[in-house]
Amino acid sequence: MTSLSVFFPAYNEEAIIEKTVRDANDAVAALVDDYEIIVVDDGSADRTAEIVQRIAAGNPRVRLARHARNRGYGAALRTGFASARKDLVFFSDADGQFDLRELPQTLDLIQSTPVVAGYRIKRSDPVHRLIIARTYRTIVRLVFRLRVRDIDCAWKMFRRDVLADLGLESDGAFISSELLIKLDRRGVPIVECGVHHYPRTTGASKGATPKVIVKTMRDIMRLKLGLPLAPGRLKPTAPRTET
Repeated sequence: MTSLSVFFPAYNEEAIIEKTVRDANDAVAALVDDYEIIVVDDGSADRTAEIVQRIAAGNPRVRLARHARNRGYGAALRTGFASARKDLVFFSDADGQFDLRELPQTLDLIQSTPVVAGYRIKRSDPVHRLIIARTYRTIVRLVFRLRVRDIDCAWKMFRRDVLADLGLESDGAFISSELLIKLDRRGVPIVECGVHHYPRTTGASKGATPKVIVKTMRDIMRLKLGLPLAPGRLKPTAPRTET
């Protein structure tokens, strides 16, 4: 029997997080009996964590993992992977730009492959972000020979065993590339599937800022040279997990 962990990294998503969690629960409950939904609150300054706690109080399948401070998208993904308890692990963003009713195709594919990576059929983002994404994808392909259509698409499912001992380090946006590069280096097959991408209805994107771009380029160079992505980092503080 298939068991599935679904998690969402979230930062200041109070306007959408309840809908995201409840829609995810409805979609996943229609597909598998054994599942959990985890929200990784990355030190939000708003009511994101409070809302998830309220939902979890009435639904034992929902859990909150909470960072005491904002640590970044990569740190939130690493916490999500570490918190997942089921055989399959899926993550998406909490901003409502994906519809988990499209999960059946991904679940079908994961039966015959260890990793399914989504790609946005038509990306609903501003033009400047599309240009940045295309340039970034080209750089990663040239530097690491990683041939994935949409590296940063927040629609990925894994058999949990392939995530063991990957040694993920990035705290930032480079985490998606680091994850796929390290899997590819191990020879782990990656199958791609198209998913629809919808305009954001609340909040604002936290990616593609100059600071994020500079940090990502630094991480590219460090991984290429075989250097730690976070030199001198102290042992990270464990996230607080709440049920």
